[in-house]
Amino acid sequence: MKSQDLYLTLKNLKVIPIIAIEQADAAIPLANALIEGGLPVAEVTFRTEAAAHVIERMAKETPELFVGAGTILTVDNLKKAQDCGAKFGVAPGFNRKIVEASLKMNFPFSPGIMTPSDLEGALELGVKVLKFFPAEAAGGIDLLKSLIAPYAHTGVQFIPTGGINPQKAKDYLALSQVIAVGGTWIAKKEDIAAGNWKEIKDRCMAVRDLLL
Repeated sequence: MKSQDLYLTLKNLKVIPIIAIEQADAAIPLANALIEGGLPVAEVTFRTEAAAHVIERMAKETPELFVGAGTILTVDNLKKAQDCGAKFGVAPGFNRKIVEASLKMNFPFSPGIMTPSDLEGALELGVKVLKFFPAEAAGGIDLLKSLIAPYAHTGVQFIPTGGINPQKAKDYLALSQVIAVGGTWIAKKEDIAAGNWKEIKDRCMAVRDLLL
């Protein structure tokens, strides 16, 4: 998939559930809950040992799910994400080596930024879809607006993540430079562990109703 098509898909979906999953067996029930809830996208973070297997199962068994990989902290993480079938990658910070590797691999990757210096480092490499993290702790929508002001003409776009709830998501998405927001509230770790698939599905439906 071309990068522009990928980011158009994310823009249409608006919200990316951020997933920390311990049990590989929960991969498909979780994928089905997201799909049935009308939010067929997931950022599976490399915070657990099961992450790679979960991404691989989701990519193979539920191709209608738009699965990406998060918390990519090393080039090995990046390569594993692509090998497992992830369609995109995300990181909490800006690591030049990882960004350069993603460009060589032709793998859509959004590094995390919080400062003008981070942002300029990404732009220097030609990367224009960036994760704004940790969004709320860093200063929220006011900080993001201040970052956008001197750089809007570059075409840079953002995926804010960190401390975002449904109402804040709506506020962020009102900014034309925000293509989507990431959130952990949709598929909480405890709900995945308990198999509360209906609750996850209902949250997907609620966020879609709020934002459409």
